[in-house]
Amino acid sequence: MSKPEKKLFLLDAYALIYRAHFAFSKNPRINSKGVNTSAVFGFMNSLLEILKKEKPTHIGVAFDTSAPTFRHIQFPEYKAHREETPEDIRTATPLIKDILKAMNIPILLMDGFEADDVIGTIAKAAARQDFEVFMMTPDKDYAQLVEEHIYLYKPAYMGNAVDVLGIPEVLAKFEIDNVDQVRDVLGLEGDAADNIPGIPGVGKKTAIKFIKQYGSVEGLLENTADLKGKMKEKVEEFGAQGVLSKELATIKIDVPVAFDEEDLKHCEPNEEAVKKIFEELEFRTMLKRLFGDDGQSSPTPATTPKKKAAAAPTAQLGLFGAVDSSNTTDPVAESLPVEKQDITTVAHDYHLIDTPALRKSLTKYLLMQEEFCFDTETTSINPEEAELVGIAFAYQAHEAYYVPFPADQKEAQAIVEELREALESESIVKIGQNLKYDIQVMKNYGVEVKGKLFDTLLAHYLIDPDSRHKMDVLAENYLNYTCIPIEALIGKGKSQLNMRDIPVEQVVDYAAEDADITLQLRQILGADIEAQNLGKLLHEVEEPLSIVLADMEYAGVKIDTEVLGVMSKDLNELSITAQDKIFELAGQEFNINSPKQMGEVLFEKMKLVEKPKKTKTGQYATGEEILSKLASEHEIAERILEFREYQKLKSTYVDALPLLISKKDGLIHTDYRQAVAATGRLSSNNPNLQNIPIRTTKGKEIRKAFVPRSKDYKIFAADYSQIELRIIAAFAKDESMIDAFKNGRDIHATTASKVFKVPMEEMTPDVRRKAKEINFGLIYGISAFGLSQNIGISRTEAAEIIDAYFTEFPGIKRYMDDTVNQAKEHEYVETIMGRRRYLRDINSRNATVRGYAERNAINAPIQGSAADIIKVAMINIHDWMKKEKLKSKMTMQVHDELVFDAHVDELDLLKTKVEEFMKNAISLNVPMEIGMGVGDNWLEAH
Repeated sequence: MSKPEKKLFLLDAYALIYRAHFAFSKNPRINSKGVNTSAVFGFMNSLLEILKKEKPTHIGVAFDTSAPTFRHIQFPEYKAHREETPEDIRTATPLIKDILKAMNIPILLMDGFEADDVIGTIAKAAARQDFEVFMMTPDKDYAQLVEEHIYLYKPAYMGNAVDVLGIPEVLAKFEIDNVDQVRDVLGLEGDAADNIPGIPGVGKKTAIKFIKQYGSVEGLLENTADLKGKMKEKVEEFGAQGVLSKELATIKIDVPVAFDEEDLKHCEPNEEAVKKIFEELEFRTMLKRLFGDDGQSSPTPATTPKKKAAAAPTAQLGLFGAVDSSNTTDPVAESLPVEKQDITTVAHDYHLIDTPALRKSLTKYLLMQEEFCFDTETTSINPEEAELVGIAFAYQAHEAYYVPFPADQKEAQAIVEELREALESESIVKIGQNLKYDIQVMKNYGVEVKGKLFDTLLAHYLIDPDSRHKMDVLAENYLNYTCIPIEALIGKGKSQLNMRDIPVEQVVDYAAEDADITLQLRQILGADIEAQNLGKLLHEVEEPLSIVLADMEYAGVKIDTEVLGVMSKDLNELSITAQDKIFELAGQEFNINSPKQMGEVLFEKMKLVEKPKKTKTGQYATGEEILSKLASEHEIAERILEFREYQKLKSTYVDALPLLISKKDGLIHTDYRQAVAATGRLSSNNPNLQNIPIRTTKGKEIRKAFVPRSKDYKIFAADYSQIELRIIAAFAKDESMIDAFKNGRDIHATTASKVFKVPMEEMTPDVRRKAKEINFGLIYGISAFGLSQNIGISRTEAAEIIDAYFTEFPGIKRYMDDTVNQAKEHEYVETIMGRRRYLRDINSRNATVRGYAERNAINAPIQGSAADIIKVAMINIHDWMKKEKLKSKMTMQVHDELVFDAHVDELDLLKTKVEEFMKNAISLNVPMEIGMGVGDNWLEAH
C-alpha cells in the first residue's frame, strides 16, 4: 500500500497581499467602519481557495521582516527606490497574521532574509522528504527553485487561470536549457522594482539570446570579443554589475531555518478566534465559506430551478434579493448563500410570451404596476441600426416575461403596438440597465418611452464612479449571482452569431434573467442612492439627461464628405512635404512612425540633447512632450510634430468620419456615454466628438465638415465662457475674481495686472498668456515645476508667481486649503449637485499618491460642477424645445459647448432661450457668459 501524498503549500505573503491590494484598487472593499479590507479579503480568498481545491496536507506562510537582509549589505541600493508601503497594506498585515494564527497556519520568517529565501530553503528540504511542494506566489523569480517535486504555483488573477509551472513550463517560459539559468536571465535584465541594475540596454529578449548562446552571465563575459558596437561597450562596462545582479536575484536555499513537517501540518482552525476577527472585518460570506452555517439562520438555496408553463403573468409583487458586499451591516446579507448562485441554483419563473392572448395579459399586468423593468434584445449594439429580437419584462423578483419579435418589421411593429401603452405610460417608472439604448431602440418603432426612470448603470455610476458598472459585475458584487454570459448563446469571434439566429427557447432564460437581475439591483442601488443623498442628481439630472442624449444621438449630424475629401488630399500633400524636410534635416530616410528609428536618428546620430530620456523598455523617448521642448531649437523636431499632426488628423478624423455615416439616413450618430468619466463629464464614441482638435489651424478645419441637415437650417453653437474659472471664483467667494467677472473684465488680463504688477493699458499678449496658464493651471493643482515648464521660467520664479497669485486672490488659496482638509476628513469631495469623487488616497503617507489625490480634491468639484451645469441646461433646453415643438434639433455637446441644427425661422428665438437656459441652469454668485455663433458649418458658428 502506497503512502498518502504529502502536499506542502508555501505562500509568499507580501507578494499575495500586494496583489490583492492592487486588484481592488479601483473598487476597494470598505466596511461599515470605513476600514479598507481589500488586501485582507483578497489574501484570504486565495488562501481559502487552495485549502478547498488543493487540500494541502502541510502549509506555511512566509513574511519578510523589517530587518535589512544580506542583499542590502551586499548592495545598499537594493530596493532603495521602492515607495513607502501603502498604509492599507500596513494595516492589513497584522490582521492577516492574526487570522493565520487563529487558523493554526504557521508563519515563517527570519531576520536578515526575505520570504523567498525562507521558502526556497524549506521547499528544497521538504522535497528531499517525499513532499510535493507548491510555492504560491505571482513572483517569477521563484522559477529558479523549480525541480522534480517543486512547483511554482501562480494563483488566478484578473481573469487568468491558475498557472502551475514545473520544469518543462519554466524552460519554455524562459526559453532556457536548464532551470538554474533563470538566475542568469534575471541577472542580465535586472529588476526595476527591486532596483537590481542588470546590464543597461539588455532586456528579456536579449538576455535570453545571450544565455542561449553563452550559457550564463559569466559565459557572456568570457566572450565579449564576439559582441559588436554599443552592446559590446555596455557588456564590458557593466559586466561586473550583471554578475552582482545575478547574485542579488539568487534565492538562498541554506537559510538557518529548521524544517519539521509536524510544525507545518495543516490543522483545524480555532473557530471562535477566526469568527471574532471575521465578524470584526464583516467577512460574513467568507465565514460561511470556511465553517458553513455561522450560527445565523439562513434559507437553504434551491438546487433545482422551479419552472412553470407559460401561464398568464401574475400581478403580485415579490421581495428583492439581498446584497452581498461583506462591507455592510445590513442583516439581510447574513442570508447569502455560501457559493456563487446562478440560474441553475436559484428558483425562478421565466415565461415565454409568444401569443396575442399572453401579450394582452402581460400588458394588463404591466399597467397595474408602479414600476417595471424592461430590456431589449436586438440585432445590433448600434441602436440606430438595431431591430428588435425581443423584450424582457420583470416586476417581481425571480419572475420575468420574454416577448419575442419576428424578423418581418411589419409584424414586429404590430407587436410593439400591443405594448405601446405600457411603455408610454407616464405614471409607471421604467427600470433598466443603460436605458438610453433601449429608449433609442424603441424610437426606431415610433415609441417614446415615458415616465420616470431608474437606470441601474447610472445609479451605480453615482455610487461608485471609479469602478465597473456592467450588469453582470453588479450581479456578482451585490447579489452573489453569476449571469448567463452572452457568449453562451451567440459565441464569440469570427463564428459569433446574431441574436436573431438563436432559437427563441434558448433566448428566454438569458433575456428574462437580465430583466430579473436588473430589477433586483434596482432595490439595492435605490437604497444606496437615498442613503448617500444622490437621489436628486440621479432622478433630476442623469436619468432625464439619458432621454436628451437619446434624442440627440437619434437626430444625428450631417457631414460634408466633399470637404473631407479635399482635406484628405491636402493633409497627404502636407505630410509628404514635412517628411521630405525631415529626411533632408536628418541626412537620411527612416520610418518616422518608428519611435526606435526616430530615437536613433535624433539622439545617436544628430545628438540633439546630451542625455536623452529613455522609456522603460530602454528606447529613446520621442513623445510629444519631448519633441515640443526641442522644437524651438531644432527644426527637425518641429517638422516631426507637424508630420504627426497631419497623419493623425487624416487617419483619425478626415478619412474615418465618412466611414461612420449611416446608410439608413446619411447622418453620423455618436454614442454619448454618461458613466465613464468620474468627474461627470460626458464622453462620446464613434466618432469621439470631444477629441476633435481645436488648438491648431488644421485641426479646427475639421469642423468645416459638420454642416446643417438642409438649406432650411444653420449651425448654431453656444458655449460657456471660462466656466471653470467662474465656478472656482464662486466657490472661493474671492472678491477680486467675482468683481472682475461681474464687471465683464478680461480675467486673464486682470490676473496678469495684479500678479505681475502691470497696468491694464500696458498689458502684452505674452504677459496675459502667462496669467492664463496660472489661472487654469491652479485649477488642476499645478506645481511650481509644472508652471515653470509651461511658461518657460525657472522653478524659483514660478514659485514666486504662485505666492503672488495667492496674495492677490486669497479666497482661492483659502478654498483650495479648505477643500483638501475637508477631503482628508471625508475622503471624498462633492460638486454643486452632490456628485461625489472618492479620494481614498487623500491621507496616504506616500507623497506621490497623496499629491495626486489632493489635486483631484481641488479640481473634481470644479470640473464636476461644470458638468452638472451644462447637463441641467441641456435638460431644460430639450424640454422647452419639445414643448414648443420646434423643428430645430440639439445635435452635439462638446465639453462646454452645445451645437444645434437651427431652423432659420427659429434662429432668433433659439438664441434668446438657449442663452437664458444656459445662464440660469444653476444659480451662482458669479454671472455666466455665453458665447454664441451661427454659420453654414460648425467652424463658422464656433
